[in-house]
Amino acid sequence: METPPLKFIVEAALLAAGGPLKVEQMIELFEEGRRPSKQDVHKALHDLGEDYAERGIEIREVASGWRIQVRERMGNWVARLWEEKPSRYSRALLETLALIAYRQPITRGEIEDVRGVTVSSSIIKTLLERDWVRVVGHRDVPGRPAMYATTRQFLDYFNLKALDELPSLAELRDLDALTAQLDFGLPSAEAEAEDEPVADEGA
Repeated sequence: METPPLKFIVEAALLAAGGPLKVEQMIELFEEGRRPSKQDVHKALHDLGEDYAERGIEIREVASGWRIQVRERMGNWVARLWEEKPSRYSRALLETLALIAYRQPITRGEIEDVRGVTVSSSIIKTLLERDWVRVVGHRDVPGRPAMYATTRQFLDYFNLKALDELPSLAELRDLDALTAQLDFGLPSAEAEAEDEPVADEGA
C-alpha cells in the first residue's frame, strides 16, 4: 500500500488522538528506518496550518503538544450542539486561579491575604479536580501549608504553550481584566460557591 503524504498522516493522528500530540509522538507512528525528521513533521504541521487558514478549524501548539481545534470565533455556533449552556465559574474561582497563575507557587493563606477573603474549599477542590492546579510542595512555616502551581492542562485549556504567554501584569489594570480573559463560560458544579470574610475563618 502506498504511504499517504506525511501531512495527511499527521492530520489523521491529531484527529484520532483525543488530545495534544508532541512531535516525538508523531514520529513514533512510523516504523524505524522510515521515520520522518522533526523538520519534516514541523513542515507538515505548517502546511496543515496553511490548509486550514480560511476554515473553521486550526492547528494549535499548546503546552502538551499540537492539536486540531475549532477556531474561537466559531464558538457561538458550535456551542449550540449542546442543549444546556455551561454555567460560568464564579469571580472568586477565577481570581484564585489568576493569583496562582501569576504568583506560583502560592499558598491558600497567601491568596487570602491578597483577596481579603477566605478561599472556599470547594474552589480549591474544583481547580484540583480539573487538573488546572497541583500541589508542588509545602511552605516551610508552621502548619506547612500546601503550595499551588498551574499545570500543563491549565495551559492547554487556555491555548497557551507556556506561562510567559499570559499578559504581563503591567498590561492588566486589575484582576477584572485578567478574569475577563480567562472566563470562557466554563462548566462547574461549584460555580456559585461563595467566599467568606477572612475574619470568619476558624469561627
